Amino acid sequence: MASSLESLNRWVEDVARLTEPAEIYWCSGSDGENRLLIEKMLANGDLHALNPDTHPGCHLHRSSPTDVARVEHLTYICTSNRDDAGPNNHWMSPAEAHDKIDALFAGSMRGRTMYVVPYCMGPIDSPISRCGVEITDSPYVVANMRIMTRMGANALNRIEQDGSFVKGLHSTGELDPDKRLIMHFPEELSIKSIGSGYGGNALLGKKCHALRIGSWQARSEGWLAEHMLIVGIENPQGETRYIAAAFPSACGKTNLAMLIPPQSYREAGWKVWTVGDDICWMTPGEDGRLWAINPEAGYFGVAPGTDTKTNPNALKMIQRNTIFTNVGVTADNQPWWEGLSEGEPVKDWQGRDYDPAIGPAAHPNARFTVSARQCPSWSEKAEAAQGVPISAIVFGGRRPSLIPLVFEAKDWAHGVLVGAAMGSETTAAATGAVGVLRRDSMAMKPFCGYNFADYFAHWLSFDKPDAKLPKIFHVNWFRKGEDGKFLWPGFGENLRVLEWILGRCEETAGAHETAVGFVPDAADLNLDGLDISAVASQQLLDVDTEGWRSEVEAIGEYLEGFGARMPQRLKDEQRRIADALASDPVSNARAANG
Repeated sequence: MASSLESLNRWVEDVARLTEPAEIYWCSGSDGENRLLIEKMLANGDLHALNPDTHPGCHLHRSSPTDVARVEHLTYICTSNRDDAGPNNHWMSPAEAHDKIDALFAGSMRGRTMYVVPYCMGPIDSPISRCGVEITDSPYVVANMRIMTRMGANALNRIEQDGSFVKGLHSTGELDPDKRLIMHFPEELSIKSIGSGYGGNALLGKKCHALRIGSWQARSEGWLAEHMLIVGIENPQGETRYIAAAFPSACGKTNLAMLIPPQSYREAGWKVWTVGDDICWMTPGEDGRLWAINPEAGYFGVAPGTDTKTNPNALKMIQRNTIFTNVGVTADNQPWWEGLSEGEPVKDWQGRDYDPAIGPAAHPNARFTVSARQCPSWSEKAEAAQGVPISAIVFGGRRPSLIPLVFEAKDWAHGVLVGAAMGSETTAAATGAVGVLRRDSMAMKPFCGYNFADYFAHWLSFDKPDAKLPKIFHVNWFRKGEDGKFLWPGFGENLRVLEWILGRCEETAGAHETAVGFVPDAADLNLDGLDISAVASQQLLDVDTEGWRSEVEAIGEYLEGFGARMPQRLKDEQRRIADALASDPVSNARAANG
């Protein structure tokens, strides 16, 4: 049997025959290699140097104006059986997909260097980590992968040790939207992407491997690959508990992962530690708990809206050695984006003179790529081989009404339903309309590499007699009052909600039972020093039973949309809540009076 390195070499040769590069370069991940790549990109215009005094080591990349976000309508899961991909994915047969995309790859690297990028998702020595190799013709991708993964010689050694790896083939091609495809072949553990240089479409270790292929691997191997942050909350007694939380892109995930406690909490000794801001791989430990790693080594964060008020830790970490993509620049060549309180832009993200009449200075999905270690709240546990134990799983979304500030699921099955039913308004992170409500189960709708019904069944399978599973919660920072303004201040004050969540895990915090879960009373939350009225706190925690009856009915219809594979246990859970709401005396009284 051929070794993994022999298999890798053969694959590289096959790709070279197809794409016809001028040369092949195997990436080591060294500092010298990175300097040479950056010099090459500065010379050819792929990168622009930013102010070395205010932002040392920082550079700006401007993508093609038609290549600025993930393209879900061009993203396919290619399984032998269409039902394995499910209605939540675009599907194409593997044979058709290979033929279609290989025709675009033919000769696509002529005159270019083909880079071979071995990488490890997660700490090199972690049993939870998995490896991959990306072949690309983009030095921008190489520079980003060096930040986002453990890339280079160590990863190659791990691949030889593991005996397997995920194959990722990428070319920017012609950057033609009509010749752009992102194909995933879960049964082959491979990815092919052409026609885009944008992050999620081109940095194949990120969404493509860590979530779409990763979720398939996780199901077959008995773990979970999730679109979740991991944050550690240290209390005044010096005890740290870890929370994994799922939010759709550009919906406050990075802000929560890097939260700075309110002053009163800081003075009392509370601290927040960042393990990860986007992806979480969890596996059952010998003690029955779920243990998690962040498979990434960097942050690919949304720049617009990042400021001293919203995320001071993020702002501090991107002052040096950062790649900015599609931001504006000031007269003295500093990066600038909407929401930044200092500076004024003179050039927009396309390099044009800034004119607010023709558009924003930064693209709404402008990004920064930075090493995780530069974050002031970075946790050394991010490098722990065994990961961190998860006390609570939190789901959330952008819901202006109905959903309370926080509630706790009654058990694991109820929690899976809460995650499955999660909804949020769309954002600029994906192409399409902004501000439309859509269900985004576990924030995995764009990222689950197989049928959602099977995915929910996989989640349910962790509920075993010897398991010590995390409690599951749902939060909604975005509920609005009748005046259209947010009722909850958010940002650092969200720690007050996390404190209640951890109190529930420790059985020290109060709540009252409702048909939809356990909800705190205002007195159960620490609201000391918070400028929030009694009316607002009441609205935040209100459970509108009539509204919830419609919501739960819609959830049932959503589940039915996945057909015969939908687990009966999840449908039973939806029916249980519907029955509880139907028999709710408050709801019935309102109906009688209506």
